[in-house]
Amino acid sequence: MPFGTDLGGPIRVLHIEDDPGLAVLIRKALERRGHSVVHVRDGTEGLALMASESFDVIALDHTLPGETGLDILARMGSRATRPPVVYVTGSSDARLAVEALKSGADDYVIKDMSAEFFDLLLASLEQALERWRLKRQRVEAEKAIREARDRAEILLNEVNHRVANSLGLVAAMVRMQASVVKDPVAVHALNETQARISAVAGVHRHLYTSSQVGAVEIDQYLAHLIEEMGTSMRGDGADHVIEFVSDRVALATDKAVSLGVIVGELITNAFKYAYGPGTRGTIRVRVERHGADRCRVCVADDGRGFEADHPAQGTGLGSRILIAMARSLEAELVHDRTHHPGTRVVVDFPLDVHAAAARPSES
Repeated sequence: MPFGTDLGGPIRVLHIEDDPGLAVLIRKALERRGHSVVHVRDGTEGLALMASESFDVIALDHTLPGETGLDILARMGSRATRPPVVYVTGSSDARLAVEALKSGADDYVIKDMSAEFFDLLLASLEQALERWRLKRQRVEAEKAIREARDRAEILLNEVNHRVANSLGLVAAMVRMQASVVKDPVAVHALNETQARISAVAGVHRHLYTSSQVGAVEIDQYLAHLIEEMGTSMRGDGADHVIEFVSDRVALATDKAVSLGVIVGELITNAFKYAYGPGTRGTIRVRVERHGADRCRVCVADDGRGFEADHPAQGTGLGSRILIAMARSLEAELVHDRTHHPGTRVVVDFPLDVHAAAARPSES
């Protein structure tokens, strides 16, 4: 049966005691405080009442016919399935009190016939019940928080799933449009747009398949993005190889979107401009942590190279997108020609942007 009344007012006590005279005195003392008491003389009767009626707290005597209160505690079950128990014993041996607490009692009182005993028993019963009520409230609050968090995660995953599907549909429509356009410049522009949409969709697709909320594992996300881009770009006739190596790095979702677009732009540029017609080349992407809170992403090829001060080979939109995305990452975007043939672009950014912004600058 359920136990526990509302969180205030009189309490209902089950008193398991083999001395009927003492039981009457305890009942009168509790009734003077407005509480009600049901008295039984042995543990078997007490356990039967616990199964059929509701009580707020139990006063359990140590010495009972044929057994002890410790035996009854063992038969009562766990604290989660029964009311709190105050153990009553005539022994002043502290070892017995400790054993009772270890066996599941919530408090104990040493029994004598003084007036202080009745006051102490009453206080122990009320305090044991109050502690139990507070614990129950905490457990219920934690359960509600877990359920709310689970609902929020399910909702967020569903939102990310729908966003990813919608972006995938938009990317497919852009690609279909490119297939019927005759102008080569327009075809290139549409294909680049499709790749950028796919990069953003990939973040949301990764989010709804991940156990993390609000963060993206960059190694997994970029591996998936690069595989998709390689398949798409090779379908346009370029048969280059993309090599990808990454440390394990987690990044906030909005930052992951920016990084995905940057990597997508750099890979697209390498496919289009790094190697001559009919030449099969390699494009290398590497992600590595350095220091405590920074990340470095390198996209490199062994092609004909790139001069930053030369006019853009396309519309120039890709360069503007790179600059905008790097700004959102608070990243340094550098074309490194020091020790590398071809083109090597390095993107260096703080993993914790707010912490980096709050850090005093070095003189």
